Amino acid sequence: MTDNISPLLDLSGLPRFDTITPAHVEPGIRQRLDTLRQTVERLQDDPTPPTWDSFVLPIENDGEHLSRAWGIVTHMHSVMDTPEWREAYNAMLPEVTRFYAELGQNLKLFQKYKALHEGPEFAQLNPARQRIIENELRGFRLSGAELADEHKPRFQEIQEEQAGLAAKFSENLLDATNAFSHLVTDEADLAGLPADAVAAAREAAQRAGLEGWKFTLKMPSYLPVLQYADSRQLRETLYRAYATRAAEIDNGYSKPEWDNGPLISQILALRAEEARMLGYNNYAEVSLVPKMADTPAQVLGFLRELAAKAKPFAEKDLAELAAFAKAELGIEQLEPWDASYASEKLRVARYAFSEQEVKQYLPEPKVLEGLFGVVEKLYGVRILPDSGPVWHPDVRFFRIEREGALVGQFYLDLYARDTKKGGAWMDSAITRRRLMSGIETPVAYLVCNFSGPVGGKPATFSHDDVTTLFHEAGHGLHHLLTRVDELSVSGIHGVEWDAVELPSQFMENFCWEWDVVSEMTAHVDSGEPLPRALFDKMLAAKNYQSGMQTVRQLEFSLFDLLIHMDFDPATQNVQDLLAEVRREVAVLIPPAWHRFPNSFSHIFAGGYAAGYYSYKWAEVLSADAFAAFEEAGRPKGSVLDAETGARFWNEILAVGGSRPALESFKAFRGREPQVDALLRHSGMVAA
Repeated sequence: MTDNISPLLDLSGLPRFDTITPAHVEPGIRQRLDTLRQTVERLQDDPTPPTWDSFVLPIENDGEHLSRAWGIVTHMHSVMDTPEWREAYNAMLPEVTRFYAELGQNLKLFQKYKALHEGPEFAQLNPARQRIIENELRGFRLSGAELADEHKPRFQEIQEEQAGLAAKFSENLLDATNAFSHLVTDEADLAGLPADAVAAAREAAQRAGLEGWKFTLKMPSYLPVLQYADSRQLRETLYRAYATRAAEIDNGYSKPEWDNGPLISQILALRAEEARMLGYNNYAEVSLVPKMADTPAQVLGFLRELAAKAKPFAEKDLAELAAFAKAELGIEQLEPWDASYASEKLRVARYAFSEQEVKQYLPEPKVLEGLFGVVEKLYGVRILPDSGPVWHPDVRFFRIEREGALVGQFYLDLYARDTKKGGAWMDSAITRRRLMSGIETPVAYLVCNFSGPVGGKPATFSHDDVTTLFHEAGHGLHHLLTRVDELSVSGIHGVEWDAVELPSQFMENFCWEWDVVSEMTAHVDSGEPLPRALFDKMLAAKNYQSGMQTVRQLEFSLFDLLIHMDFDPATQNVQDLLAEVRREVAVLIPPAWHRFPNSFSHIFAGGYAAGYYSYKWAEVLSADAFAAFEEAGRPKGSVLDAETGARFWNEILAVGGSRPALESFKAFRGREPQVDALLRHSGMVAA
């Protein structure tokens, strides 16, 4: 490996995070763009009939080099969002977006793919390659390839503007989140907070050269306050700051230029214009073309049916909570900043345990051992520490082997940092494919935002954190355990968006199985395993407030779908639509000044526009899939049934996007998906 090659041009192995700098971005990405552009120009004018080898492979190869290099840049923008990385990313974002928009509208390329689809070779191709060509044709149509030439420049402009606005939305939210801090100087105001949250706040204050305890809007700091702080004033202060991030409201710390409100209107207007240009009634219709669901009406029906079943349970949850808060906590009027606090107190009263108590039994090393154990038992693989360049000292790297052969590798970046965007996600670094030299094995990023180690002890995770980790690991396994050799439908690629959450949500179920949980606990001080009696209380509390949680997800999903259907940002108000949705499905209504849409990154800066429903859609699939493990494993005393695991690997994980997700599900389950398992798992079945 020569040192003078840009780390973005040397794709001979793992990304070179040890040497890559923001200065490499522009020259490296430019060169990748030029190479692919030249290949496209050569092939689009080639008079010979296109074949897979002469036409698809060269484009796929150079396209993979560009997407892998740009993937490294977008990854760094997410996990090391320093001013330098942000500038380097934003400098190239318009050019990359423009290039992909041009590519999607290239009529000559479109004609070549059509010729290949209609030619004699198509019938000879394997199903994965046939699906890739069909996906490409669909992609061209959605990218405006069939538009009249005079309309194409505007369509491209729309794509560029949307990409820029999405990046700005994300950055505004991160900047607003980072801008707020609250210093507590009176120790009495810390009453109720867990020791580790107090210690972390003390360390944060010391790092800032302050006396006292510093709290921020990052999850590891914010959540414990809302859940445990006895000080109602402290809870309200943080809640107000969090609820008005990146909004027009003067909250004492935000800047007008961070207001995401105008960006939302612009994004929605551009999406509606894009839909009209493509001949659709609205953007929701465009969004559903590559998904499992057929029409917005079908999705609306699904969400409203679920809401009708969940809302009575949610109303009962809220009534119990309000009554408890009044009788036991002296809270006459339950406010949103009281909800998590009162819920935690009611949980403790009803089930006699707190999440904080459970957290002490879930130190990071033991949790990872437990997660890896599940994967190893289900799929007959081994997960081992590995070495490779990383972007931060906290990041670790692992390999997955089966019978001594490398299956895939992954990075694990678990702790929250100032330069890291919030949330948890999985992304692909390298995708499995067959090359002349053999199989290129896949590599994934697994990223979370948990509290790191404090006071010389290992990090401890809440049960929620553990569930999040299992969720992202499920996405990772979908990518890493693929057996498909064709790049565009390998791993998570080419999987319908509303089915892509199936493997991740499926993994969450194992966090509620005693034979799994008992293996991954050891008290951070004593080393004692989690007592069975405490787990039984957790299990009894599992569906605690599941009605309220379900309607909250349905509120987000309906808002997302409706705002992309019959909504005009020029004449209608986003907050009004949200209020309407809440009247229909919500039970705990936030204050009028709450600006939830301004931080709804999933749909305004992520890929979930008119697709947020897919969490619930995939939850039906994942609960039903897990039921197969319950049916096979319960009689044997463990859901870790290797035989069912092998079938799940073969029919769901291994096939990636090489066939429709519904076919994969039916191949595994032997029938269409059913909603019963989800309602049962959520405790929403009438006793």
